[in-house]
Amino acid sequence: MSAPPSLKSPATAAFLASPRLTVAPRAAVLGATAQPPRRLSCSAAVGAGARDLEVMSAPLDWAARSVGELEQATDLDTFCMMALSPLDGRYFRFIKDLMPFFSEFGLIRYRVLVEVKWLLKLSQIPEVKEVPPFSEEAQLFLDAIIQDFSINDAKEVKQIEKITNHDVKAVEYYLKQKCSSNPEVAKVLEFFHFGCTSEDINNLSHALALKEGVNTIMFPVMIDVCSAICSLATENAHVPLLSKTHGQPASPTTLGKEMANFAARLSDIGKSFSEVKILGKFAGAVGNYNADVVAYPEIDWPKMTEEFVRSLGLEFNPYVTQIEPHDYISKLFNLFVQFNIVLTDFDRDMWSYISAGYFKQIPKAGEVGSSTMPHKINPINFENSEGNLSVSNGLLCTLSMKLPISRLQRDLTDSTVLRNLGVGLGHSLLAYKATMQGIKKLEVNKVRLDEDLEQTWEVLAEPIQTVMRRYGIPEPYEKLKEMTRGQAVTKDSIRQFIEGLDLPEDARSSLLKLTPHSYTGEAENLAANIWNVVDLKSGFKIK
Repeated sequence: MSAPPSLKSPATAAFLASPRLTVAPRAAVLGATAQPPRRLSCSAAVGAGARDLEVMSAPLDWAARSVGELEQATDLDTFCMMALSPLDGRYFRFIKDLMPFFSEFGLIRYRVLVEVKWLLKLSQIPEVKEVPPFSEEAQLFLDAIIQDFSINDAKEVKQIEKITNHDVKAVEYYLKQKCSSNPEVAKVLEFFHFGCTSEDINNLSHALALKEGVNTIMFPVMIDVCSAICSLATENAHVPLLSKTHGQPASPTTLGKEMANFAARLSDIGKSFSEVKILGKFAGAVGNYNADVVAYPEIDWPKMTEEFVRSLGLEFNPYVTQIEPHDYISKLFNLFVQFNIVLTDFDRDMWSYISAGYFKQIPKAGEVGSSTMPHKINPINFENSEGNLSVSNGLLCTLSMKLPISRLQRDLTDSTVLRNLGVGLGHSLLAYKATMQGIKKLEVNKVRLDEDLEQTWEVLAEPIQTVMRRYGIPEPYEKLKEMTRGQAVTKDSIRQFIEGLDLPEDARSSLLKLTPHSYTGEAENLAANIWNVVDLKSGFKIK
């Protein structure tokens, strides 16, 4: 398509008319009037037929469609083989669902979305007479640009960027070229990117990617992890387990109770995510609406831009420089780091329980544990999870510490750093899925659990000396210390000690019935009731 007269300036005519940028318009775009408006989520809807950019709700079908396009690429295997990042190569199949949100394609698509929606917003401001309200046909046309945006469309933008060497300006030129075929939109092409600095577009794009990517991809897997650990807790609430403090035998617990501890911790962190507000700004080059006020001094620009930002499903930040200061990203990523730390603790404990033989791992047909030791079934999933959680936290901590810092009204250091949002989250996603896979392979080995309990009757020293205290027997702790510390303690020696105590008969009888297997306190009840504590419905959600 040829560029409209308003675009044919010396600076732009060369590439806008270039044959390599000439792409036949898709019927879905030019024929938009023949199809009914599709209901999409807030970031994918232009609000066809509406004057207030009403938020619409529906599945993010564009994300699934883009993954499908990628999987159908004929050179995908070669790309994965040569990928510099293991996320894009070896682990592609585990994290591919995150790609539509945080890839280059995702960023370009969100930029297109913000630019189109801003043009629509301008058309709804009475004072901006130069952009009159669009007809339903024009709105459907613009709606289709967002709805049908594909990887090939993103490639067109990248071709333009090769000439502009500016990614956001390339999006503006792409939209001008795309819309020049629509007579109504073609009249207002210069109002694409009106009054905007690049960071107005970028910060909203990153915010939308975080909100939708985290809500849609990250949280469901995190909920699955919590649910799986809760199931381990309830199913094994009654299974006694020898505790280890400082690596030494300690008062028994139950296997389920130890799982419940982690479920409660992870769930508690999940609740905090709902407190994070995803913020956006749209205040121009230094945060003061300078150019907007000069062009249209009669408009209340802070109010107008707040309406726009909120129409995207984001919270509005009125006090900014050229950039939104990213403090909310720090809060969000710090919660991921905390979740990952707790999950690392879980991974290490599971590794230890497997090493002690408390869990067997169900072998997978054809799988090899060692290149030289045929018998090996290694806890590779928990090890893989732990490693990726470490990598993820390193990146997320770096992002959390770096992003809120920018010289004066803005420097560019945040731009390259922000391109790694998906990398940090991707390693977390990979870790969560590895933990899930590890849990699925587990089989409780009650024989080994019983063996360790049977060999540690000394753990009953605690309840015996506690009962002795109740009934006034002098130096109870010291007597038990002398009997048990560094000594071989058996069932018979414990029983003999109890029988020699000056205790009421019912107290003595109760102690004689006690075993390492039954000395678990309220562990079973605590584990069985874990679902009364864990809340996976109101947590793990960014509103």
